[in-house]
Amino acid sequence: MPNRVVRRLATFAAVLLASAAPVTSAVAAPDAASGKDAVALARIIDEGMNRSQAMVTASALMDRIGPRLTNSENHRKAERWAIDLMRAQGVPNVRVEPFDFGVGWNLDSYAVTMVSPRALPLTAIPVAWSPPTSGTIQAGVVIAPMAREEHFAEWKGKLAGKIVLVSLPGQTSESKDPVFERYTDAQIAELDSYTKPVFDPDAAALQVRNRRFQGKLAAFLKEEGALAMVKMSYRDGKLVHGEGYDFQPGQTLALPAVELAQEDYRRLVRLAKTGAAPEIAINVAARYDESDLRAENVVAEIPGSDPKAGYVMAGAHFDSWIAGDGANDNGAGSVTVIEAARLIAKLGIKPRRTIRFVLWSGEEQGLLGSRAYIEQHLASRPVDPALKGYESYIAWRNAFPITPKPEYGQLKAYFNMDNGSGRFRGIYSEGNLGAEKLLKQWLAPFDMLGAGKLVVSKTGGTDHVFLQAIGLPGYQFIQDPLDYDSRVHHSNLDTVDHMRADDMRQAAVIMAGMLWQAANSAEELPRAVLPTQPAPTDPFKVRDPAQ
Repeated sequence: MPNRVVRRLATFAAVLLASAAPVTSAVAAPDAASGKDAVALARIIDEGMNRSQAMVTASALMDRIGPRLTNSENHRKAERWAIDLMRAQGVPNVRVEPFDFGVGWNLDSYAVTMVSPRALPLTAIPVAWSPPTSGTIQAGVVIAPMAREEHFAEWKGKLAGKIVLVSLPGQTSESKDPVFERYTDAQIAELDSYTKPVFDPDAAALQVRNRRFQGKLAAFLKEEGALAMVKMSYRDGKLVHGEGYDFQPGQTLALPAVELAQEDYRRLVRLAKTGAAPEIAINVAARYDESDLRAENVVAEIPGSDPKAGYVMAGAHFDSWIAGDGANDNGAGSVTVIEAARLIAKLGIKPRRTIRFVLWSGEEQGLLGSRAYIEQHLASRPVDPALKGYESYIAWRNAFPITPKPEYGQLKAYFNMDNGSGRFRGIYSEGNLGAEKLLKQWLAPFDMLGAGKLVVSKTGGTDHVFLQAIGLPGYQFIQDPLDYDSRVHHSNLDTVDHMRADDMRQAAVIMAGMLWQAANSAEELPRAVLPTQPAPTDPFKVRDPAQ
């Protein structure tokens, strides 16, 4: 460890031991080369560990407001709540930045029951952005699995007046993996491996085709006179999710669609295979809203003392799916960002660089909010404006050249949280070996909190990805898995009960501390190269036409 880091940590430790004593508001703006940065970190740790607001904030967001589907009434209600809260906590310059999205969709109530051969409530969730029913529809089921358009011919003339079960039921399954888990040091060490880039020029077209299929399936069923379609949940354990991606005006699904728990879906299949087809009843009260096709990111910032020094940023996506309350995906990250903003505002002193906090929208539909921010502030890529939603997300990833905008050089670091509410264990360097020195230095004060690890591998699927894709320093924290991937992610179990208060306190403290150090560091994180058009990883690949 460099001597300068040793001296810095010694100063930090001494201040931390004294943190129970009052700290006056006359502390000067910190200088990372002196001991004043450690004073600020000690105050952040004291406030965040002893007077945390994280779980109170979490309950207010998830228990009182609930799920936040992009561009829904609940999402806008949550935006207003977050803006009011951050302003009340002393965070200045809170605003919204709109971007083009699509139709709003609001779910008021729903019920799915088996009517015959016996009465039984079923565990289900409507598919987001699918149409409502006209009251209760009741009909017998038809087991008609369809995964490609060529399957339609088999079912022509057989579906009128029916509720169609469109998934293959498969076999019942019992997981051998632990439901709840914390990383061991050995497991974290396994993450420390370089992620080799792969470019397949045909993959994008296949993804677009697969995403369009649900709309084509719904249109076929409607044309055949079917009343509704039912798909099976992709997890067992009575978990349902309700993801849907058909939210563009004029392109929503043609008939009601629900997702059924595996156990209930297979029960219907067994009954249909061994006797008269069971009847089920579906009632979905949902409302489309096309009055405003824009969604919004919530942006707040604490101004820096040096307007030429650029800014650092933290973010998490504020939107969620509808089955649960969006607590771990990604209320946890949103609460952490809000709490980090409170902790830094509480210091009452200006950082050198501006610190910006963002609650993204549209992440679940293809990182649309963070991509809109990039296009508004940082860089552009040549994407056909006629492409919308998920199709524009696919096209954007593969569009070259990348053209930086004036603000491109101003963003010095971005820290993201979106892997549930598990404790921070360190950070992914995303293959940027040049950034490891500073990232390790900024993590060092939090080694005592179990968050000192740094691994070279990449992470995907969330809002730092497009920053990395244009060569900017966007980073995601390593987090303990808990039960996030095993059963909580996107499911009806995504509630505050599955958040861990101690982990949330720790995460907010580290988020605030990393931002504070990045905002005041005399050094900047090295940039990756500006990406250019890659060559195919396998130039001789021949795709299977059946795919």
